[in-house]
Amino acid sequence: GLRVKQGTYLREVWGNYGGTVAARIADLHAMFRDPQVRAIWAIRGGSGCISLLRHLDYRLIRTHPKILLGYSDITALHLAIHRHAGLVTFHGPVASSTPSDYSTQHLLAVLMEPRDVYTIPMSLDNDRRALIDPWYATRTVHGGSASGRLIGGNLSLVSALAGTPYAADFTGSLLFIEEVNEEPYRIDRWLTQLDLAVGLDKAAGVMIGICENCGPQGDGPSLTLDETLDVHLRPLRVPAVTGYSFGHIRHQFTLPVGVRARLDTEARTVTLLEPGVS
Repeated sequence: GLRVKQGTYLREVWGNYGGTVAARIADLHAMFRDPQVRAIWAIRGGSGCISLLRHLDYRLIRTHPKILLGYSDITALHLAIHRHAGLVTFHGPVASSTPSDYSTQHLLAVLMEPRDVYTIPMSLDNDRRALIDPWYATRTVHGGSASGRLIGGNLSLVSALAGTPYAADFTGSLLFIEEVNEEPYRIDRWLTQLDLAVGLDKAAGVMIGICENCGPQGDGPSLTLDETLDVHLRPLRVPAVTGYSFGHIRHQFTLPVGVRARLDTEARTVTLLEPGVS
């Protein structure tokens, strides 16, 4: 098994955050600096990670490359470290979750058994759940295949970074986005912001993860999630899919941010075209 080394400030609480900015920065820098640490695995989603970006020592991170794994607000770290340190990081389960066999299989394959080419299929458990839970259904907006460097993460964080020095570059990318517990009007706002600030049409292909509980709330008029996504995806004329097996879900695959990959909408697969670790 893996040997665990806890951060000095792991259990610190500051409001609804896991410690002050200074404490979280100290832990991150210490882990990157420590030669015995091979990987940094986020315990939780990392609320408030965006506040850390201007304080990170990207030269230190680039000089001491480590696996960084997590999702949700950890998206801010993924995008900033990829852009300013040039490292591949990993959008995948957090350490406090109980990963399924599917998640564990693909996590180990991507991180510990790297291959030159590795294909990740959709989760059959998610397919079965889709029969009774429409949030889990896959849908093809535009069919085909597309290749590009994986970039993306949690929609609210990708959007929040637009127009900053840490924004994602969508040019020629395979863009992946997920969200949870947000109404369609917020999804629309964030996608519009990304289109205005970065340009969704620059992506070679788009994957939307499982966006659970992202439907209208209350009795007021509203577009559905699918209608909202179609507003932004249909004009792109590139392969685009929704309901893929990543996001705030149990059965999720691990996506290496910055690695070249290919989306095949007919096979419903994502193929990594190079290893994320060496």
